[in-house]
Amino acid sequence: MKKSVLIAIASLTIGFLSTNAIAQTQQQDTTKRDTTNKTAPASTAAPSAASGDVVGVLSSSTTFAPMALAIKNADLEATLKGAGPFTVFAPNDVAFSKVPKPAMDDLMKDHAKLAKVLKYHVIAGKYTKADIIKALGAGKGKAILKTIDGDTLTLSVNDKSNLQISDAKGNSALVISFDTMASNGVIHGLNGVLLPQ
Repeated sequence: MKKSVLIAIASLTIGFLSTNAIAQTQQQDTTKRDTTNKTAPASTAAPSAASGDVVGVLSSSTTFAPMALAIKNADLEATLKGAGPFTVFAPNDVAFSKVPKPAMDDLMKDHAKLAKVLKYHVIAGKYTKADIIKALGAGKGKAILKTIDGDTLTLSVNDKSNLQISDAKGNSALVISFDTMASNGVIHGLNGVLLPQ
């Protein structure tokens, strides 16, 4: 059992590192092409510094537009513009599209219920992917994080070496993007919406 947990964490770490290496290689290749090709744009490299707080970063991304809209509707902007730091496990646009329309309409009308669902995706403290790997290692393949409302989320590595987060009802979503930095925290993308009890 211990060996399989270590293998899963090692696989997850290798996956993280290879994703970064590929992204850096592509970015370097693009930069090289840009300096040799006079017709190419001056720079296509993504900025390394945070471009605003978590609300600003979510709002400026088309991938997280439904999450940003939900935060606004739930009157959580002031909270998430605070000093933090926060770790936001943000469902992407595809994740929100999977929520049945009547359920989503009800959530958008009930601000208190919507706020509870959204807060379930926010952890107090900043957990980058490196911090998550450390927590998984310390927890022998599992990490339990507390949301800003005091609920818990369970992080683990599934049998395909993907990081998954499970909610209190046993539903899970995969983390599909990591380390979108903000001035007051970090955002990781999810492929599903988690629900508190």
